[in-house]
Amino acid sequence: MEPVVDTLPITELLDERRHLLEVAHWMLGSRLTAERVTDEAYRRWYGLSDHQRERITAPRAWLTQAVGDICLVRLALPGRREDAQIPVPRRERHGFGPESEVSAVLLRTLDTMSPVEGAFVFNDVFGMAPGTGAGIAGQSEAECAELSDRARRSMRARRARPTPPRRQDEIAHAVRHACVDGDADRLASLLTPDATAFFDGGGKVRALTRPVTGSGRVVRSLLTLLARHPRTTLHTHPANGRTGLVVRYDGQVAAVITLDITGSRVVQIWVVLNPDKLRSWNRPRP
Repeated sequence: MEPVVDTLPITELLDERRHLLEVAHWMLGSRLTAERVTDEAYRRWYGLSDHQRERITAPRAWLTQAVGDICLVRLALPGRREDAQIPVPRRERHGFGPESEVSAVLLRTLDTMSPVEGAFVFNDVFGMAPGTGAGIAGQSEAECAELSDRARRSMRARRARPTPPRRQDEIAHAVRHACVDGDADRLASLLTPDATAFFDGGGKVRALTRPVTGSGRVVRSLLTLLARHPRTTLHTHPANGRTGLVVRYDGQVAAVITLDITGSRVVQIWVVLNPDKLRSWNRPRP
């Protein structure tokens, strides 16, 4: 389990990515290519072992150098093309291209899930081997099995003690106020002792890659991520069929947080930070 101290305020996560995009754009002159170069730099970061990442004292500087190296290689390519080395979409890498028998509805559903939720669907619904789901989630088989067990228990608990929609709204608003006020005790009182938070950065921001378990650790990670800043706002908003939280940074949606509630407490928190999954939230409304 990654230490909670690795959690960063959302402003730092987004400023870091913006900085890398600006460096790549300055060197290559193309915003589209800058996105691809920045994504490749983060892939290199997550390709390191935990021990290697821990030894890097200035991750932003390391990522900046990685962006510079990738740009220099591109500039040195004879007759280089802007569409070279286009990364394959995640779903197609796992065999879900247009020719797949999986329906478009299921694909859209999977795209609303975190990698961990998706792995649970693959393991339990489709009966795939545990290693398949673990690979999709970016976890070991043992970690994926533990998370699936936790998800099953949570689902059984919600069926046994369904929370009325009005009560769900009240809890979501209470969580929002506790986060805005930085009230650790109040936030902890809204969580079960074994609450778990999952962070889906999609490998495109330097977010936690493993879940945080235990109300105390979840509280610290959330309050660190949502640290008050004049350029950020936090509001309740419908998300995935329930009341969730939406974080905006400079007016753009930077994170969407959904809450799994049993009775009167939150058992699981899903934090989507993946820029690709947030694009639909940032499209102009008709």
